[in-house]
Amino acid sequence: MESRDIIFSIVMVVSAFVLTYEWLGRFQYSPANALIVLSAMVMVGALAAMILSVDMRLRKIDNMLEAKERSLRINIQSVEGNLDKRVGEVLVRMDDVMNSLDRTRYR
Repeated sequence: MESRDIIFSIVMVVSAFVLTYEWLGRFQYSPANALIVLSAMVMVGALAAMILSVDMRLRKIDNMLEAKERSLRINIQSVEGNLDKRVGEVLVRMDDVMNSLDRTRYR
């Protein structure tokens, strides 16, 4: 989790407090409405925590996908190398067979 994510979360909570406090102040704010301000702050804080949690999960999934992609790339390169080697061996054998057939045909 980066520090900017934490700063944005704090800004979200503070702005929820200011917005709720000022909005309720327009309707003759009373101390009984402190629960409303606190509820708004908790709600925005929970929203920020949820967004950060989703971000962390997405990063974790991204890292897992990158690791799988690397291993697949390595496996594909290995298979490609083995296939090239076997095809080369088959081509050499085919050339030998073709040469021996040519020799027997010309004799």
